[in-house]
Amino acid sequence: MAEHKRKPNLAKEKVPMPEQEPGARARNFDEVALGYTPEQAVEEAKRCLRCKEPRCIDGCPVNVQIPDFIRLIEEGSFLEAYKKILETNSLPAICGRVCPQENQCEKHCLRGEKGEPVAIGRLERFAADYAASVSDNGPGHARHEPIKGRVAVIGSGPAGVTCAGDLAKMGYAVTIFEAFHTPGGVLVYGIPEFRLPKGVVQREINNVKKLGVEIRTNMVVGKVTDIDELFEQGYAAVFIGTGAGLPVFMRLPGENLNGVMSANEFLTRVNLMKAYRFPEYDTPVKVGRRVAVVGGGNVAMDAARSALRLGAEKVYIVYRRSEEEMPARLEEIHHAKEEGIEFKLLTSPVRILGDDAGWVKGMECVEMELGEPDASGRRRPVVKHGSEHVIDVETVIIAIGTTPNPLIARTTEGLELTNFGGIVADEATGRTSRPGVFAGGDIVTGSATVIQAMGAGKKAARAIDEYVSSKR
Repeated sequence: MAEHKRKPNLAKEKVPMPEQEPGARARNFDEVALGYTPEQAVEEAKRCLRCKEPRCIDGCPVNVQIPDFIRLIEEGSFLEAYKKILETNSLPAICGRVCPQENQCEKHCLRGEKGEPVAIGRLERFAADYAASVSDNGPGHARHEPIKGRVAVIGSGPAGVTCAGDLAKMGYAVTIFEAFHTPGGVLVYGIPEFRLPKGVVQREINNVKKLGVEIRTNMVVGKVTDIDELFEQGYAAVFIGTGAGLPVFMRLPGENLNGVMSANEFLTRVNLMKAYRFPEYDTPVKVGRRVAVVGGGNVAMDAARSALRLGAEKVYIVYRRSEEEMPARLEEIHHAKEEGIEFKLLTSPVRILGDDAGWVKGMECVEMELGEPDASGRRRPVVKHGSEHVIDVETVIIAIGTTPNPLIARTTEGLELTNFGGIVADEATGRTSRPGVFAGGDIVTGSATVIQAMGAGKKAARAIDEYVSSKR
């Protein structure tokens, strides 16, 4: 398309994303957002101003060349747009669905100063889905000969898969060691089907396999093998991307009652173990008529919306701050409200109540008000005296965060750890205190976003290449 013939779309709002109607989707696990048609994608791409100094790229942890792929979509070159994204992003169909674009690339978009920013995430998803719809042949890469070296990657979540894919493209023989029976990490056990279909995750994982990456499942490093043994087996470097999958509880009275569970357990049973398809899959999950989910992040939204779909009549989000401080994506909050989930804001639980048989029957809470900012920059919630009240619920799901599993740290000498049990690693390279061992993603930062973990995996891959090359 010649530049002088271009007719930009000057609309202040994004082209709306087709979605399931709220009343229908609240009772099924099908994907909520249905994706752009080619016509809608082209129209949205026309909203790009083609800035001479695009700031959107600055907000992307994996440095996707955003204006370039959007221009290709506008020109109708959808497969070329997909290939452009793949130059730096191994998981575009996933990132287009779950990344918080409003706080990253879209936050820097010039169009956002007088209206809504360009829908970068939706366009990324469109390009990836279009490529999958016209061909089963995802990206492949001829392995270099001779092989530069062997690298072990522990964990097949976003950080591990990205690191492995980039190393394979550089000419390394990479083996991923995954503890679960299915690769994907948090993408398969944590994020529900209605937000990220598992078929999409499998498609992206298969594309990484086509690069020559081997994935070995049911391999719990620290039990089946350890990092010292991996070096003995001939791996030149090890990348740790095991995430932060250990749930955090509030240590409330009554937290050991039947009907109280972590969001991790709940979502793992629902997603990875397919409890939402019981009895087709023999994984039961008990959801009462009334459910309280404690927390305000994406995991809390995922748990609440899953409970609703599993038959709960009433679901509450209980969060101790106001909506303004909620860390969840705006889209997830919006969808939860549309589906009828009730938000009990400025509310904090103090005790879980049980019946004579040891099952939850309610949750005692207090109202909060916001005081001065705390270390996070958010205003500190302070208890309103005399505000005690009880919410009648039968299930309580705790979604206040996670910490790293200590297994690898306990079985690996020489790893420096943070005060929360994460691995200390250089932000720019992923280097740890142990030579040849690199780490990135939630195991280093604590719970963060998919794209931030991917960015850490990319940085580590470059550093591993430099490290192994220097040893030759």
